[in-house]
Amino acid sequence: MYKYLLPTLLVASLSACQTPSTPTNNSETITNATQVATNSQLQTAIDAAWQISLDASPSFAYSMGDASKAGQLQDLSSQALAALDQRRQVLLAQIKQIDRSSLNKNDKINAQILQDQVQNQVDQYRYNDHYMPLSAESGFHAYIASISKGRFNKVEDYQNYIKQLQALPNYFKQQTYWLKQGIAAGITPSKVTLQGFETSISAFIVPVEDSGYFAPFTEYPSHFTDAEKAQLTQQGRELVANTVLPTYQAFLEFMTTEYIPNTRESIASYDLPDGEAFYENRVRYYTTLDMTSDEVHQLGLQEVKRIRAEMQQIIEQVGFAGSFAEFLHFLRTDPQFYPKTAEELLKEAAYIAKKADAMLPKYFGKLPRQPYGIEPVPAEIAPKYTTGRYSGSNRDDEPGYYWVNTYALDKRPLYEMEALTLHEAVPGHHLQIALNQELTDLPNFRRYSYISAFGEGWGLYSEYLGLEAGFYQDPYSNFGRLTYEMWRAARLVVDTGMHANGWSRQQAIDFMASNTALSMHNVTTEIDRYINWPGQALSYKIGELTIKRLRAQAEAELGENFDIRAFHDAILANGSVPMSVLEQQINDFIATQKAAI
Repeated sequence: MYKYLLPTLLVASLSACQTPSTPTNNSETITNATQVATNSQLQTAIDAAWQISLDASPSFAYSMGDASKAGQLQDLSSQALAALDQRRQVLLAQIKQIDRSSLNKNDKINAQILQDQVQNQVDQYRYNDHYMPLSAESGFHAYIASISKGRFNKVEDYQNYIKQLQALPNYFKQQTYWLKQGIAAGITPSKVTLQGFETSISAFIVPVEDSGYFAPFTEYPSHFTDAEKAQLTQQGRELVANTVLPTYQAFLEFMTTEYIPNTRESIASYDLPDGEAFYENRVRYYTTLDMTSDEVHQLGLQEVKRIRAEMQQIIEQVGFAGSFAEFLHFLRTDPQFYPKTAEELLKEAAYIAKKADAMLPKYFGKLPRQPYGIEPVPAEIAPKYTTGRYSGSNRDDEPGYYWVNTYALDKRPLYEMEALTLHEAVPGHHLQIALNQELTDLPNFRRYSYISAFGEGWGLYSEYLGLEAGFYQDPYSNFGRLTYEMWRAARLVVDTGMHANGWSRQQAIDFMASNTALSMHNVTTEIDRYINWPGQALSYKIGELTIKRLRAQAEAELGENFDIRAFHDAILANGSVPMSVLEQQINDFIATQKAAI
């Protein structure tokens, strides 16, 4: 899974904005005039969408070079959000009016992805997504803490950070307002998924010196004077003690006494206000295909059956004399499969990652400049966090990070680590996202966007690619790969089952547990994630199946002239795109390759 990534540059260039060639007759004059007008409409829309993104997030705008936004936090007032929505609705109508027949191929893709992005933002506001700024694993209270991890090179940087700390109570007040609106409207996380959620808040309520918010005041650049350091440290200590910690304490009290007790009992999206339309909207958004929840459910059942047969073959290969359920119990409970220390788990991840680095030249013609590192999932969110994740960086002087969850080591089986690492690091998320950021000819809304079906589909395909690259030599590791694939196939079943087909949480847990070797801790964590993030889990398998189908098509049509490096470069050539665009992209690749034979 990929953690949210922000853009860094404001420059957007479109090939369609180049001056057309000189016309030779009146017909060409009319055609070129139409093209120029259409290109201008598209560029105007792109600029408007980008400006809305800047206006919506001061930290984003500041990272783009707008110094006037320094020290500000996002305005989440009802007036501010309504104004943004109105601007997006107007923009969406304008995008839909663009005549795409006169656009070139690249700009048709730009127009489609831009419309999809703005449409999704309008849909999210319409379905009151802002009523629920938290999930089963974390929430705004944890994500906002990233303001303490900025760059602190000048006194001004600290002064801006101090302004943000001073603004923190109002930020929490606005978010709490929306949480209360959610209670009134019945739009909340399911109560059962919030068991233990309070620990993600109490983790921030620590002595001042131990607070992450105070960390910037414990170390200064060498050019700071003693007087500057003393003054800033005093300000920081007072703000953390008298503003930050009380804010978290008040939020903890609100959550435990008012919010969590009044969250909904149901788990189904269909039970939300306008829930059926909302969930089917999420299905289409996350698959990027015109699929219904029922079609996804049936596809999932087919995939589960296929993968289950492959898993049975490995059980027979290792000579296990027992049932499928007994084999899963063996994998979940035998100490040989689990790390003894967090360091052992991180070292195993690092070893696999380095092996994966070495495979890249054989399978890719183009590799990214940006490196990546390995870090544990932050302790304050680890208990309810997924087993691993990729955290990208939008800076050219920073690496991306492959996060490994070192909490509850007896629930982190080593036989899953090859599949996890190939998915989150390389050739999965890091490779794809880092290359995406280097596509400087794309407008920024595409360079830094993330389409889940593409990104997660690529991550799952990367796990599969490990077979060709010589990974999974240990049959238990190969079973781990299959259990990861089964995990994604089972998602198609349980996500649609819970949200559209009346499945209970326990029914979903039982289905996942009986078909995968995931630990029970991971199973319940994942099921709770699907409950509170409807539809997102569908993107993995749908994207992977599409990429596999397109590869099979290219292999069949190109035969001995099929080049795996060229194929992978073609998949990643235009960044993150919807599945329909990817299909056309590979059709063009096949045609080009045939012409060169």
